[in-house]
Amino acid sequence: MPQTVLDTQKNDPSFPNIWQELKWRGLVHVSTDEAELEALLSGDPITYYCGFDPTAPSLHLGNLVQLLVLRRLQLAGHRPLGLVGGSTGLIGDPRPTAERTLNTKDTVAEWVGYLKAQVQRFLSFEGESAARMVNNLDWTAPLSAIDFLRDIGKHFRVGTMLRKDAVASRLSSDEGISYTEFSYQILQGMDYLELFRAYDCVLQTGGSDQWGNLTSGTELIRKVEGKTVHALGTPLITNADGTKFGKSEGNAIWLDASMCSPYTFYQFWLNTSDADVVDRLKVFTFLTRAEIEELEAAVKDRPFAREAQRRLAFEVTSTVHGVDATEKVIAASAALFGNGDLGILDESTLEAATAELSTTAVTPTQLGIVDLLVATGLSDSKSAARRTVGEGGAYVNNVKVTDPDAVVDSELALHGRYFLVRRGKKSLATAVLTD
Repeated sequence: MPQTVLDTQKNDPSFPNIWQELKWRGLVHVSTDEAELEALLSGDPITYYCGFDPTAPSLHLGNLVQLLVLRRLQLAGHRPLGLVGGSTGLIGDPRPTAERTLNTKDTVAEWVGYLKAQVQRFLSFEGESAARMVNNLDWTAPLSAIDFLRDIGKHFRVGTMLRKDAVASRLSSDEGISYTEFSYQILQGMDYLELFRAYDCVLQTGGSDQWGNLTSGTELIRKVEGKTVHALGTPLITNADGTKFGKSEGNAIWLDASMCSPYTFYQFWLNTSDADVVDRLKVFTFLTRAEIEELEAAVKDRPFAREAQRRLAFEVTSTVHGVDATEKVIAASAALFGNGDLGILDESTLEAATAELSTTAVTPTQLGIVDLLVATGLSDSKSAARRTVGEGGAYVNNVKVTDPDAVVDSELALHGRYFLVRRGKKSLATAVLTD
């Protein structure tokens, strides 16, 4: 996230404190004592943390909720700790249905580096509320199994551990649960204790599905140190129809541009339904309540304009990928349908913008406009293709072709090999020039 975007983000001054803003944005699903938390966050700066396990080479939209909560609390003057789980990532928290596949130590170490870089983009490491990055492998690796069991394990009661939702659901499944994943909550509890001791960390945030793991830390600190600390669980984001949020045809929406292009990322947000867009604006943008209420009115009064969706897509894509990348995406979207210059698009943006179009390989002998229309499937016969050209409905790289006998110059191929062929306003296909 470029520094220019980081600097423009602000909390909404219309709220009396950050706790009330978090509640209005729908970011409080479950917490320890609410009155105490509001007082804590309204007082002197505190240190708080959120952990991210390297179970993949990138964070995804579910993690983005936590990253933005970290940022909102930092903007309110509090000091964030971004934890990347070099040790917990070797195990993985229990999934509802089956054991995780354990990754190699080398793979996890590599992914720790990727996730650390991603988390850092959302935080400021300067000033009085400067962030710190930590890795729980630093305090877990030197600990022997005997010391772990004596010093940490003795404070956990098996009955309590069995009642945790993630554990209980696995115990009732055919898969069961291994001792490895069963022990995950102890490791996360130890993380909180370590951060409390080292940094006076008194708040942990996470998804509400992690509540059992969050409270394992608060309970451990109470037993070992005799102190009260806090936890905040954000709601799991779902669509208005109850479907899981953040999935596109079975694939997660990743924050890494190499795994999910800025174009695809932008289009995901642009396609948000009217029923969901206001909630998404609250959770995923730093727009003020007044700005969001204005967009909410636009959804009711002018739904066809999709103003809220366009603003949402711009804000979130700019936060994750930067303003420059977002503006390229918007230019690509416009150019794709003839409202801009395709030639200004870099190759990766062009490929992402045309990824869902039908793509056909063509040779230099197939560059006649009629042959292109037929080869790409935009016309089902040469006679139909000739009619399309004669009626003024044939375009190559947004340039109208009016002569049915015209041959497209291979030198005009975008990036040396791409032709965007269009019939009418909305029927598009890509021809890729081969030798």
